[in-house]
Parts: sequence; structure tokens; C-alpha cells
Amino acid sequence: MPAKKVQKTDIVQAALEILKTEDFSAVTARRLADTLGCSVQPIYVNFASMEDLERSAFETMKALYYEYMDTGARESNAYKGMGLAYIRFARDYPNYFKILFMGKTELSADSFIEQDSSGDHIIEHGMEMTGFSYEAQKKFHLKVWIFTHGLATMVATGTVQFSETEINQLLTETVREMVTGPKKPPTGGGRYFESQPTIN
Repeated sequence: MPAKKVQKTDIVQAALEILKTEDFSAVTARRLADTLGCSVQPIYVNFASMEDLERSAFETMKALYYEYMDTGARESNAYKGMGLAYIRFARDYPNYFKILFMGKTELSADSFIEQDSSGDHIIEHGMEMTGFSYEAQKKFHLKVWIFTHGLATMVATGTVQFSETEINQLLTETVREMVTGPKKPPTGGGRYFESQPTIN
């Protein structure tokens, strides 16, 4: 019986399985070969180097992230939808999130946001919600992103446990406060935002 031909996509998927729980240092030719039940030869036939394979795996993770963001952009409030999608990606693929968004860089916060190809779309959707100019929305979005990234990081690392409802409420109320300013609770108590409209 002829040996199963190992495809390039098979190798990338095997690497991605490892990366669900470990970092790139765990992705070796020998480990991939053992996982796929083959020799190391197909790996070097399909990839010029292990660095080439790592780039392919990294780009596949990014493509999955963009699928989440595209789904968020189709929600009725696209700005909020994309923020929630960012956090959902961190929840569903915590190690991918760490690899993509929690590594050390030399970038400023603005540059970090701008390197994300969905960044302009987020700002445009934010302008629809706030009515701000493009430049004003960029400044506003930086603050929203810092908060959203903090939530996503806590979700990815398991530092704090949040339900979907809690995340939705935190993001909604915090962004609204950033736009309108915090409101004093009504005399006699009551929920802080009960009388305020929600961002849907």
C-alpha cells in the first residue's frame, strides 16, 4: 500500500494544533513528522525552512482572526461587534491570541493598531456610532482598544472569568461612558446605567 502523501496544508494544520497550547519553539520537523506519521522529508519538500513554515502558520492564524472580525463587522453595531469579536477570538483561541497580540514589540500603541488590516474598518464603523471626525475617532479608538485589549488579555490568560453577558455589558457601558461621560447614580440608588440607552 503506498504511503499517504503529506500535503502542505496537512503540515500547517499539524503546526497549528501544537500552537493551540505551545509556542513556535515546540514546532520542530521531528515533532511534526511524528504527528503526521511520516519522515521529515515532506516538511522540507513543502517548506524551504522551518521559518517558512512558521510564517505560513502565523498567516493562517491571522486569517482565522480576520474571519472573526469580519463576522463582528456584520453585526447591527459593527464597532461594538468587532470589539466583541476580538474578545471572542481570545476566548476561543487563547494561545493564538497570545502569539498574535501579546508578544513583545517595539511598536507604539498607534502603530500596533495600524498594523492590523481591520483597523481602518473599525475606525470607520466607530465614526458611524460617535459622529467623530476620522482623526478624533482614531484618538478615541486608541482608548477603546486599550480597554478591549485588556479584557481580551484577561480572557486569554484566564486571569478573570467573564461570561458573554458580562463582557457585552462591560464593553457597552465603558464605551458609552467614554463618549458621554459617566452619569451620577439617581438619588436613592438604582442601577448605574438603567436610564441610559445601550449601544446595540
